[in-house]
Amino acid sequence: MDKPRLGSATQALWGSRVAQSPHYAREGAPGVVHLGLGAFHRAHQAMVFDRLLAAGDSRWGVHGVAMTQPALVQALRAQDGLYAVRVADAQQSSWVVPGALWQTSVAATERAAVVQAIGAVNTRWITLTVTEKAYTPALAQLLVDGLRVRWQAGHAGLTIASCDNLPANGQRLQSLVREAIQEHALRDWVDAHCAFPCSMVDRIVPATSPALCEAVERELGVQDPTALGVEAFWEWVIEDSLADPRDAQLLAAQGVRVTPQVSVFEDAKLRMLNGSHSAMALMGAVTGRACIADVVGTPSIRSFIERLMTREVAPHLQRHDWAEYRDALLARFANPYLQHSVHQIATDSSLKIPLRWVPSIEAQLARGGSIEHHAFAAAVWLRYGLAQDEQGMPYPLNDPQANGLLANAALQREAPEESLQGLLTRRDFWGSHLPHHEHWHARVAHWHRMVLARGVDRAVQQLLDTFP
Repeated sequence: MDKPRLGSATQALWGSRVAQSPHYAREGAPGVVHLGLGAFHRAHQAMVFDRLLAAGDSRWGVHGVAMTQPALVQALRAQDGLYAVRVADAQQSSWVVPGALWQTSVAATERAAVVQAIGAVNTRWITLTVTEKAYTPALAQLLVDGLRVRWQAGHAGLTIASCDNLPANGQRLQSLVREAIQEHALRDWVDAHCAFPCSMVDRIVPATSPALCEAVERELGVQDPTALGVEAFWEWVIEDSLADPRDAQLLAAQGVRVTPQVSVFEDAKLRMLNGSHSAMALMGAVTGRACIADVVGTPSIRSFIERLMTREVAPHLQRHDWAEYRDALLARFANPYLQHSVHQIATDSSLKIPLRWVPSIEAQLARGGSIEHHAFAAAVWLRYGLAQDEQGMPYPLNDPQANGLLANAALQREAPEESLQGLLTRRDFWGSHLPHHEHWHARVAHWHRMVLARGVDRAVQQLLDTFP
């Protein structure tokens, strides 16, 4: 017989089996509208808001807006907005059920409801996890329409916090919103009463898997197709620029770092965590390893990633505790509970690499430093375009440049110089400097030949031996 769904009505079944569940009233108007309801928000910001609610502050309930995912919203509605999260480090794991998600909508089909939620008198914050690419005019117009409702009703301004993995995310969002406003009076009101803090969020959140759903049934006695498995580590760094300055102390009390220098932490995450993640994901895809833990569990690759961060990334960071951050990252990557798919992380690599690798490469070249590890990673990315691992198994290229990468891949073995020239001269991939840098081209070409001839694992070992 099928087990019942997780939800308020079945709490007698699962309540005693979880380490934490909501013991506060989950009613009234939410104070937060979140755009981009998905796994990351539910495993990160919503869990911070859950802690604020548990501390007795009822203003942090969330109206979660999925931009285009009605199936997720329907599933969460069937569970009263409750969902299971397995929190694990390398030693242990436990289940929690956050309760911050009070209402849900789908922007694509319920736009008017979203606009009204943004304009509601109780709404104090908007948070966003919408994209790693770029904000769209349609998103800006949605925000403007909601802000117009507030302005016309005489309600207070908002904190509009981008939590997307974009540099200077708050500034980008603010500029886009201001450009979309037609009325001068509304623009003046937004400038005076709304805050667009930059922020950096960090937690590894793999996609929900059948194995995780089976674990929910086995360990909690209920079904939950929306369950998540996450690492114990989390970090939220937000700029000390909030519509209600008193919120800074509330957030800090729950472990959020409120600071005027978000970019210091943002750069470290983008270059160390995200940059390493991309390198490992591509290496895993090419070698046929399924998950990041499998990749970093290979001693030579672990040494490669540690040296990539230490030698070519860290010298250009302002985060003073970078060594501790690096060591924590290596431990997090190896977490056996996180079956984080390499192909999930490798998605959209052509959009991620310019942000994650290029600044470190350019900085190294400017100081006359080695770029061998990044050149190797770039060579593996080119090899990844073959869409077939070293065992001959095909895999899909989930990338907006997939057609071009596949066309280029056809040349890699027959005309490697032409192939490399076609990709390494792309300014949209490598910026304005690297496409014309002979040393960079030469080192990528060298490691590309080694990867094709010897395979990733043997080529990595050669790099370690050649540059000890």
